[in-house]
Amino acid sequence: MPARTYSTRPGTWNQAGAVFLPDGVNFCVFSRHATRVELLLFERDDSPEPFQVIALDPTVHRTFFFWHVLVEDLPDGTYYCWRAAGPQDTQFSGCRFDPRKALLDPWATTVSSRLWERAKACDDRDNVANAMRAQAVRDRYDWGGDQPLHIPLQDAVIYELHLGGFTRDPSSGVHHPGTFSGLIEKIPYLRSLGITHVELMPLMAFDPQDVPPQTAALGLENYWGYSTHSFFAPHPTYSVVPSQARDECREMIKALHAAGIGVILDVVFNHSAEGGAEGPTINFKGLSNETFYHLDVLDKRRYRDYTGCGNTINCNHPIVTRYLLDCLNYWVRAMHVDGFRFDLASALARGEDGTPQYHAPVLWSTELTPVLAETHLIAEAWDATGLYQVGDFPGFRWAEWNGRYRDLIRAFVRGDKGLVSEVATRIAGSSDLYQHRSRLPFNSINFITCHDGFSLYDLVSYEAKHNEANGEDNQDGHDHNLSWNCGVEGETDDPAIRALRRRQAMNLVAILIMSQGVPMLLAGDEVLRSKGGNNNTYCQNNRLSWLDWGLLERNHEMLDVVRGLIALRRRHASLRRARFLTGRPAEGQSLPDIRWHGPDLDAPPWDDPEGQTLAFTLAGTRPEEGPLHAMLNMSPNEVAFALPPLPGYRWHLAFDTLRQPLPRPPEDQPPVDSDRYGVGPHSVALLEGHPFPPS
Repeated sequence: MPARTYSTRPGTWNQAGAVFLPDGVNFCVFSRHATRVELLLFERDDSPEPFQVIALDPTVHRTFFFWHVLVEDLPDGTYYCWRAAGPQDTQFSGCRFDPRKALLDPWATTVSSRLWERAKACDDRDNVANAMRAQAVRDRYDWGGDQPLHIPLQDAVIYELHLGGFTRDPSSGVHHPGTFSGLIEKIPYLRSLGITHVELMPLMAFDPQDVPPQTAALGLENYWGYSTHSFFAPHPTYSVVPSQARDECREMIKALHAAGIGVILDVVFNHSAEGGAEGPTINFKGLSNETFYHLDVLDKRRYRDYTGCGNTINCNHPIVTRYLLDCLNYWVRAMHVDGFRFDLASALARGEDGTPQYHAPVLWSTELTPVLAETHLIAEAWDATGLYQVGDFPGFRWAEWNGRYRDLIRAFVRGDKGLVSEVATRIAGSSDLYQHRSRLPFNSINFITCHDGFSLYDLVSYEAKHNEANGEDNQDGHDHNLSWNCGVEGETDDPAIRALRRRQAMNLVAILIMSQGVPMLLAGDEVLRSKGGNNNTYCQNNRLSWLDWGLLERNHEMLDVVRGLIALRRRHASLRRARFLTGRPAEGQSLPDIRWHGPDLDAPPWDDPEGQTLAFTLAGTRPEEGPLHAMLNMSPNEVAFALPPLPGYRWHLAFDTLRQPLPRPPEDQPPVDSDRYGVGPHSVALLEGHPFPPS
């Protein structure tokens, strides 16, 4: 039965999107230069044609630069999109209006991509029958008292994962693989790891069809999701029922919170799925291209591309800044997320002319907005055209993915010489990057691997990328991997090489967990997941990217190592300091907060161009917390390290990647009675100090 038509009233302009009111749904969208706007209503998400087209009269339905209409008694769940006509003077004004294109509401909270064909949004065809649609959905969700967790960042252990790939493999055994529901079923596993937060790769609605033609020809798609088109809406295919994506996402967040796990969203505010001049018209291009994107001053047909993705969002235009802040506020207030990681965040520091700004309005407004005051803000502090702001990102509360930490620790562990001084600086929280600007150790997000690049096991198994499966002749992905294959490229049956690789992986995780700052792990690294040497699996929605849950059994030793190291970090506040180390005793303490050593006590090889060893002793932060002593030997030979005598304490072996590759709890640690400890080649050892029993 065809849907009936609905009466309309002018509506209001002061709340964008589709808002349910007692007498109908108010629709509102921003478009400064449009001359004609239509609202299209659809019965279903697969309806080829609208059942009602509402033409908006600018004398009635336009206030300032907002177009609005109230549709009386419209049913909950109705699908809709916009059309807009106006100037097409792309060279001088930057406007790209095309009345043949159906436009997705940028403020939509629920969307459907069921009929979407990207190619038909790129040319001059009418694409109403093949466009994405928004859905007007009344919000009735009951949070049952849930709130964001507000876990202090200094206590965090972050676990980066791809929501779809985490449970997509049949080995996951979940009822609905690759969905919010599937992740809920794996919460007991996340709890068993000891992590405090999941950092979810993009789950705002994105375009899987946004890949190069040669990649699409291989049947591949945009898997990672760094191609957002709807910033308020969860990705529909991550839900069991796409029309319920928002509430299914909330169920996942609520369940994670109930387990004591915070949720950090990876957000892509630097560019959108609309690409450059040849890209599709989805929403922003057809409504406010000249406002939402950086355009060349002399020829506005050209998009300034600071992201490597065809366009750059003009984040510091007042309207766009407000849009992005409203989006962040929405995800905190309405979706209860605990924080955000901003992809290519340095692009957000660029002013409207493209020049980097320290006082970029969008960054400072994000930091100072009351609703976001207790959320975690994490920047990937660089963009694709060379703006690198690690240690110098605008603001004070922003944490940063510390790329310098990643590179130094990778190089040190693979055996590069003469890095000891800077390695110590990175382990101590990167004070050279943060302290001079009154920032703190937890402004540094320390990581060895992330979604972009080699997995941990590939980092110790490959020296070159192997991205042929992506269809770009192995030209995609970066070449600066700082990896070591331990003697053979790729898979091998050699037991000595396999043992060395596992030890190297343990070394990397151990140093990460022992460093001041916030550790971040990549999902699957704890069970030595391999991507076959592919360091750019952005398009691989298949078993190359998915987590094989059989690895939990096959590589259980590594899993136990990661769990044990996280547990050790949680019981030692000395590894989670809120202030930088000084080398002096803290107030009320008799021992210096840190002492640096080499093989001999108090003699670190700062200036040794051949140096490959480092040791340090950390004092406890309170009387009941014992000291720690770490010894790092990245040389090919065993090294005997002197142990510092500590009155009242005896050293016990907590962990040794060669001789005791399983962190033990205090009650199971064997004592070390010698004044020296031999650390094997390419190994890390960690001792805990326990008080002598009373006589």
